Amino acid sequence: MAKDENMKATGSRRLRKRVGVGLAASVVLGLALTACSSDGESTASSASASAKAKATDCPASQAPGGAGGGAPSGGVPSGAAGGASISIAKTVKASDTSTSTVIDPTGAQIQCGKTKVTTHSDVVYSSPTTNGKKAELKLDLQVPETEGKKPLVVYITGGGFAMADKTGNLNQRTYVAEQGYAVASIEYRTVTSGATYKEALQDVKSAIRYLRAHADEYGIDPANVAVWGQSAGGYLAAMTGTTNGVKEFEAGDNLDQSSDVQAVVDEFGPSELSKTASDFDAATQKTYLAAGTNTAQFVFGAGTKKTLTDDPAAIKAADPSTYADSSDPAFVLLHGSDDHLVSPSQTLTLHNTLLAKGVDSTRYVLKGADHGDLTFMGGDSSAGLKWSTEQVMGDIVTFLGKHLGD
Repeated sequence: MAKDENMKATGSRRLRKRVGVGLAASVVLGLALTACSSDGESTASSASASAKAKATDCPASQAPGGAGGGAPSGGVPSGAAGGASISIAKTVKASDTSTSTVIDPTGAQIQCGKTKVTTHSDVVYSSPTTNGKKAELKLDLQVPETEGKKPLVVYITGGGFAMADKTGNLNQRTYVAEQGYAVASIEYRTVTSGATYKEALQDVKSAIRYLRAHADEYGIDPANVAVWGQSAGGYLAAMTGTTNGVKEFEAGDNLDQSSDVQAVVDEFGPSELSKTASDFDAATQKTYLAAGTNTAQFVFGAGTKKTLTDDPAAIKAADPSTYADSSDPAFVLLHGSDDHLVSPSQTLTLHNTLLAKGVDSTRYVLKGADHGDLTFMGGDSSAGLKWSTEQVMGDIVTFLGKHLGD
């Protein structure tokens, strides 16, 4: 599994001017795909000159859902097939923050509408076959109407490894796009299509290669690519970053292009999948470690009767920490101190491993924040707002500006 150092996409660094705002999460299922423009309406044509407008609230969700697609990595979204039901922990054990930065994001919410954004919807980037069934995987791409080629941010939605709704988290995606990035939100294969983490990771890398192959068409800077994911998507983002150059996970079209990334944003993603509930009460841990959960199927395959403790070698092979080395791109990891769906120690363990390997890694802990917006499960309607503050979203944009440039 040695990495090919020559595959690393390179580029000199450019520190762009950016506003002092902060991070992202609060993904919601069923968002209507519209982007802010100068007149507050969506755009769907080729990019043109930049435009300014009065700031407005970023596009909001139009259906209930939760961060990362509405479900934890070990649970099942409503209506999804297979696995155990979603289990919210009764208690969350405090984790070490000595290597992290604790923030209390209570300020203003992000606003959009300052920059026109062109949206390319339902772009087919891959047509893989899983268990004899062919699927068309699509992406939605938002490109700001500003001068020059745009660094690319590939957004990976969550969904408990059972679904991957690319329309989620529109408000934060639009906000990031308006800061000067081409933002692509992608579908990927899940356990409902018989896929494991290997196929899902292949899909992420396939999307990156597709967008590099079509960089001129969309005004993308192919030398500067980041992945950004939440919950299950955060896991896949971390796997993407630590497997730069690992041939095992390359499959599909555009294999002449690199799938390497230059930066990773991982929001409340699991890492060591058998310990996703390690900070929780005993009853919740038992639910997560039951036989045949979505996470178990994501590791072992559809219909498995195994638990996540039955095959430590397979769990290790599915852990981004396993592939970490000093050549990895920069990481920023974020987690709520009060996350009831993915243990906060999951991003801590990965963060500390990255630091030990010499990787540029930063971890933020959001004081009192849960797993994004959990109103779809009867949670506090205001809890998700911590993830869409200017403070948190600004930390993400600042990180992207530091590590993507030409």
